[in-house]
Amino acid sequence: MPIDHYENFPVASLLLPARLREPVEAIYTFARSTDDIADEGDATAEQRLKQLDAYRGALDAIGTEGVAAARGLPPLFARLIRSIIGHNLPLKPFYDLLDAFRQDVTKNRYEDFNELADYCRRSANPVGRLLLTLYGAASLENFPLSDCICTGLQLANFWQDVALDWKKGRIYLPRQDLARFGLQEEDIAASRCDERWQALLAFEVARARATLAAGAPLARRLPGRIGWELRLIVAGGLRILKRIEAAGYDVFAHRPQLGLVDKLAVTWHALNYPRPRA
Repeated sequence: MPIDHYENFPVASLLLPARLREPVEAIYTFARSTDDIADEGDATAEQRLKQLDAYRGALDAIGTEGVAAARGLPPLFARLIRSIIGHNLPLKPFYDLLDAFRQDVTKNRYEDFNELADYCRRSANPVGRLLLTLYGAASLENFPLSDCICTGLQLANFWQDVALDWKKGRIYLPRQDLARFGLQEEDIAASRCDERWQALLAFEVARARATLAAGAPLARRLPGRIGWELRLIVAGGLRILKRIEAAGYDVFAHRPQLGLVDKLAVTWHALNYPRPRA
C-alpha cells in the first residue's frame, strides 16, 4: 500500500519474514530520506544537490571500505551497510535512486513517455530489484516483470498526485501527451477537468494498468510471502487506478485514496489472483 512520501513500499509488512524487516526498513529509510532531500523543505536547489552528492560519497565509501566506512558515516548509512553487507545487496540500485532524486531537483518537465519511463527505471525499479535480491529471487527472468510492477505503481502514483506535483512546480505528464489531447500547462494550473483532461487521464490510466498487468505474473510465480506481498501491491495499484476512474479523472478536487472498502477489495483480489496462462 502507498506510504506517505515514498509510495508503494512494503515497509515491515506482516508478510515479510522477520529476518528481512531490518534490511527492508533500511532501504526504505534511504529512499525516503533522499526523496525528502529532493522534495521537502525550503532548501535551494544547490543545497539539495550538495546533500545528495554527500549521499553519493557515502555510497562510494561503502563500495571501497565496506563495514569500515560506517565509522565516518551518519547512522542512516551505518544501518544500511549492515543490510548491504549482510545480504550481499548490489550498490547500483542505490546509485540509481540517487540519480532519480537528483533529477527531481533539476528537471520538472518530461517531453515524452520514453523520458518518463527512464526516470521510473531509476526512481522505482531499483526498489523491486533490491527486494528480489533480499528474497533470493533475483534473476534475468524476474527483473523485467518486477520492473513493470514498479513502473506501473509509479505511474499510478503520478496520476494520483497531479495536483500535488503541480504545487511543487513539477509535471510528470509528458508534454507530447498533453499536446495530443489539446491540453497545456495552464489547464493543470486551472484544475480544468473537462473532456480533454478526462481523455488524457483515461489514456494514462490505461497505460499504467497495462504496465502493471505485464508484470503481474511475477506475483503468482514467486512462492510464499513474497508472492502474497506482490499480489497485494499489484492489486493496490490497480485499485488506485480504479479510484481515479471512479472520480471521473478529477484528481484536482481530491486525491484518490484507498479506504476500508478498497482495502477489502484489494485483499479479495489478492486471494483470487489469476493464474498465469499455460
